[in-house]
Amino acid sequence: MTQTTDPRLRVEERSRDKFEARRSELALATLATLAELGYARTSLREIAQNSEYSHGVLHYYFSNKLDLIAHAVRQYEEICVTRYDDVVAGAESAEQLRRSFTETFFGTLLADAAIHRLWYDLRNQSLFDSSFRADVLEIESRREEMIWRVVSRYCELVGAAPVLTPATAYITIDGIFQRALLNQIAERHPDVDEGRAQLDAVFDMVTGGVPSSH
Repeated sequence: MTQTTDPRLRVEERSRDKFEARRSELALATLATLAELGYARTSLREIAQNSEYSHGVLHYYFSNKLDLIAHAVRQYEEICVTRYDDVVAGAESAEQLRRSFTETFFGTLLADAAIHRLWYDLRNQSLFDSSFRADVLEIESRREEMIWRVVSRYCELVGAAPVLTPATAYITIDGIFQRALLNQIAERHPDVDEGRAQLDAVFDMVTGGVPSSH
């Protein structure tokens, strides 16, 4: 039996898909402006003034700045939460994984500092504004899973069981990243470099001190 679909439903579905695709396109296109202005100084009108899109266009697709910012961060995180997957997949030894992760970790810190700053700004604001708190919590969960893929694979290559929980490993590594980001923005480059030693200490910690050459 052939199932028929109401043409009106197909048209409505295509319209919704086009609307969401346009929202995603606009969110990504304005991400640099959002990152530069930050949460407190951002409005749809200011974003429009700093981008190729009119205020009317942005207001049509987004109800307010929170809607746009949350959508933009979600789009960015779709990419970010897999940034270390190639490192994990390509590692043939614990030492290689450790070295590649560290280089990628500090590489994105330098290349995408403004975007990471926006993420931490949004995360802090969610303590006061509940309208996008669920989005922040979801992103936090996915970032934790991303870090755990690295940690669990590293421990597997070392041949030791992880002694930290996924949450503890994530909070520790994210804390190092946030501190290094602050030092990078403040141009305190020797303090940024100290983050490498801190990251090394975490790798030693997660295996209970079993060396990567084990």
